[in-house]
Amino acid sequence: MFRKSNVASQAVQVASLLGDASGGAVRVGISGWSYKQWRNVFYPPGLRLRDQLNFASRAFPSIELNGSFYSLQRPESYRSWRDATPDGFVFSIKGGRYVTHLKRLREAEQGLANFFASGVLELEAKLGPILWQLPPTLKFEPERLSEFFALLPRTHEQAAELARQHSDWLAGRVAFGAGGRAKIRHTLEVRHESFVCREFVALLKKHQIALCVADSAGLYPLIEDQSADFAYVRLHGSTQLYTSGYTHAELADWAQRIHAFRSGRHAPTARLAASSAEADGRKRDVYVYFDNDVKVRAPFDAWNLERLLRGDAPRDPPESLASVTEEPRSVWAAWR
Repeated sequence: MFRKSNVASQAVQVASLLGDASGGAVRVGISGWSYKQWRNVFYPPGLRLRDQLNFASRAFPSIELNGSFYSLQRPESYRSWRDATPDGFVFSIKGGRYVTHLKRLREAEQGLANFFASGVLELEAKLGPILWQLPPTLKFEPERLSEFFALLPRTHEQAAELARQHSDWLAGRVAFGAGGRAKIRHTLEVRHESFVCREFVALLKKHQIALCVADSAGLYPLIEDQSADFAYVRLHGSTQLYTSGYTHAELADWAQRIHAFRSGRHAPTARLAASSAEADGRKRDVYVYFDNDVKVRAPFDAWNLERLLRGDAPRDPPESLASVTEEPRSVWAAWR
């Protein structure tokens, strides 16, 4: 069902990177889990829709939740997702487009209150970083960003306090979690060239916001400066947004970059906005999500990246992926 890659030697160079003394822990996962075309490919035949998260969360240690971007979810949904996943699992949550795309970060306090009141904190220990993705038309404006960053809660306790200021229309479907001082991390994904500047990186560092390293098939800036105590990577597709997969050589290159992120270094070919920035040697946890879901490449690419990070050779993707239809062949279990 598979063939070993010819980049095994590259795999050895990035051995044992999922968590050891040389750097922070790495979590490689997928963006979302409920896709029709994944049935009978990633998911085994006969698997119920309600069991997909259970399956996916045991294949990967983290999943990026994207539904929260399009609309406010409900507390019972977050509780069910929390309970369906194993101990140690982590969700990253995409912040609402009401804040980023409609309000464009202006007067964002009410939108943030509603977002956190909707049940995000019910994930408790499984709540990972929160991703704020900006629209391509939003340019770098330091004042606008500074005002937004100042509103972001940095602990569960602060988020619960903000959430209690939710809109009246949300009453009856809110939850504030258990509180506490557990940290909440934030990352920012930008899509306008004006952000490729030293001032932007300095602002992120001041507020301890991670710069999301986003590979968007060349459509948007790819910036690798590290600005917080963790790194966040989104892989949307190598040549076609959300669709194309990654070759073994491309995955090996990303493995090397992730090694650099987790150990506080810059890769030799790092694309930096602050071009003369010195690497700080600061160990970082790294979150990596594959968002190239259209042709079911995300789970296979994610697992191959994990293999490279462990020092194993990647495997060629199943041939059936080239002609994925609404009723694709069953391949994941045998391939893995």
